[in-house]
Parts: sequence; C-alpha cells; structure tokens
Amino acid sequence: MTVHVVFPSAGVGSRFGADIPKQFVKIAGRTIMEWTLLAWQNAPIDGLRILVKSKDDAHSNQILKQFDGQFQSVLGGKERSDSVLNALSYLRKHGKADDWVMVHDIARPCVSQSDIQALLNACLKNNQGAILAKPISDTVKQQIAGQVVSTLDRSTLWSALTPQCFKLAQLSDALESALAKGLTITDEASAIEQAGLPVQLIEGSADNIKLTRAEDAELVHFYLKKQKRISNV
Repeated sequence: MTVHVVFPSAGVGSRFGADIPKQFVKIAGRTIMEWTLLAWQNAPIDGLRILVKSKDDAHSNQILKQFDGQFQSVLGGKERSDSVLNALSYLRKHGKADDWVMVHDIARPCVSQSDIQALLNACLKNNQGAILAKPISDTVKQQIAGQVVSTLDRSTLWSALTPQCFKLAQLSDALESALAKGLTITDEASAIEQAGLPVQLIEGSADNIKLTRAEDAELVHFYLKKQKRISNV
C-alpha cells in the first residue's frame, strides 16, 4: 500500500511574531523546515513527499536541494485546507484513490519515528484513518466575552497533533465537500468528521509540539537535544 506525505508550509505564522514565516526561523543552525524534513527522511514513506509552499516563498527551493530530490513542492492556497487540497489534487494525478496520505505540520520538527509508525500501523490494521493526539491534562474553561461560562469534562478532550493519515480519495472528497459548504476546517480530521466518517485517536508523544509562538522555540530546542538530534555541547 503506497503512503505519501504532505507538509503544509504556505502560512505566514502570524502568531509567531517574527519578520519571516516561522518555518524559516533557525534553531541550532537549521531552519524549522529543515528539522522537520530531516525527521521524515527515514520514515516508512514509499510514495511522494510534497511540500506545499506559498507563491512568495523564496527559501524552500534552496532547502529542498539539500535533500537530493526526496521532496518536491506544489503551490498552496489561501488557507491550510486549500493548500492540502492542492497537494491532494497533485497526488490524485500521480497515485491511486486508496493510497494513504499523511499530513504533517511543517512547524512540528520533533515528531518521532515511533509515533509515525504507530499511526501508520493503526491505519493499516483497521483500514481506517487516524490522527495522533494527546489527552488534555489542564482544566478547560469555556468563556464568552472574557467570562467563564462552564468547565468542560477534560476526560473526553484530546489535543489533535500531526501527522494525520487518511485515504487519498477519502480525504480529498471530504475537503472538497466541506469547503463547498463553507465549513470551518482546522485540520484534516475535521473534514473527515464532517463527512460522517470515523477517525481513530492514537496517543502521541508530548514532545511533538508545534512552533506557534516565539517562546516555543526554546522548548523545540530542548526536545531536539533530548532526542539527541543536536549536540549537547
């Protein structure tokens, strides 16, 4: 069964607050994009590896050259869902409807090989899409206009991570349908859910964090060192 991977990388990362998109911020001498792609070099992917970039991206091509053709790029769209759909449209021309596609945030450089494999194993075992996620440990409050209106039952709540893995045609059709209806799609699983299809939850590692704000950079650096991917010197 062929497995592809898509890296949405067309966003500007406005919450990060830097003068460049966060995927080009450097940690220990390498960009976040490089660290993420390096994490996938030896992943069990026998299909295409697609980076989705913006039309104004002047950096990705130079980074991709380091990987000797392992990764290729397509242009993204206005929103993440548009970018992923562009990549899926490309894959449908070069793959098969029942191929698997993993979608992974370019700003999650600390994903582990064991988590990638566990997710893929679950999909293949049950022939059903799945996402990495982690249970919420904090007490969660719902608010309106800055005032708490309720405390949610955290025992049922999980934070969605990436990668997320679904069949190519299934995910493409779900995204197209959701966008046509004007639905809000924040991750691939939400499109699958809107289509009424099941999504497995596979518990992922706590170090699979997303670089969202500037203060996250120190934590990414810490986990890269813990994983022995950068020197402790």
